Amino acid sequence: MSASPTQPAVPKRVFITGALGLVGRGLARRYREAGAEVSGVDVRPEPELGVVAGDLTARGSWEEAAAGAELVIHTAARLGMDNDPHGFWRVNVMGTRNSLDAAVRAGARRFVHISSIVAFGFDVPRDVDERHPVRPNGVPYVDTKVASEQVVLQGHGAREIGCTIVRPGDVYGPGSHFWTRTPVRELARRRLILPAMGRGMMSPVYVDDLVEGVMLAAGDERAVGEVLILSGGHDVEARDFFGRYARMLGRERVPVAPTPVVLAIAAALDRAGRLRGFNPEVTPAAVRYLTRSGTYSIEKAREVLGYRPAVDLDEGMRRCEDWLRAEGLLGRD
Repeated sequence: MSASPTQPAVPKRVFITGALGLVGRGLARRYREAGAEVSGVDVRPEPELGVVAGDLTARGSWEEAAAGAELVIHTAARLGMDNDPHGFWRVNVMGTRNSLDAAVRAGARRFVHISSIVAFGFDVPRDVDERHPVRPNGVPYVDTKVASEQVVLQGHGAREIGCTIVRPGDVYGPGSHFWTRTPVRELARRRLILPAMGRGMMSPVYVDDLVEGVMLAAGDERAVGEVLILSGGHDVEARDFFGRYARMLGRERVPVAPTPVVLAIAAALDRAGRLRGFNPEVTPAAVRYLTRSGTYSIEKAREVLGYRPAVDLDEGMRRCEDWLRAEGLLGRD
């Protein structure tokens, strides 16, 4: 890897799992712009981008695409708050172990694991930093993110490969399913109601800032063996965050209600979805996530990496609006 005094080291070859996802695509684009050769794996191939199809829950030919990579970034994960413990474990835990093994066999020097702030659980105080304990809470996504971190820390402790764990905040921006596209869709259908009267806290991070932060972590030897929170540094109430989408749709505000009311609605929708054979996105766990009162500190990333988010919420939402309109999700001008 090579680096200048002001830029992170850029490896000659990078391999990315989940290479066609929101964060994976952003990382692949930026590394190519920096001069690296990039390949990856996802559930479907995209040969022109060097992406092969593969199932990370098992060994397979996808591992061959990682050969020669100096850096492996593991972004692939199953996301969501539905209740499928075995499915989440296979992807988020076994998939992490297999990705780590592939990195070791490829001869990579660094492995960067994209985890989540959900590893702290939902009940956290203000200004949580990386010293705060993780907390499984029975939600499969949360519990498997905690377990996936254990897999990575175990590999690092055994000196299999130098590892870094990144815990992003709530990743929004053009292309974001959970924090941009879905909220707008549900608001447009008048199906989004915030619990806790909208006073739950969000920790948004614009996708481009997260990508830059991950590159800093991957290129800095001081990040080896570390866990780093990467959010936008501007925690806001949910009614502020989602209210911006509501105004894009011509609404004054996003609907809010007491938490028990929203939990009852979510439980009914969850049961109805299961009876119809699918896992709904609106679940009691998703409601609980939106009642958080804690916030997250990025001071460690600032000090260790020089991480400075460049896109504040106003600018990020302006970019989201431009993208949503171009996609026809707000109605065209």
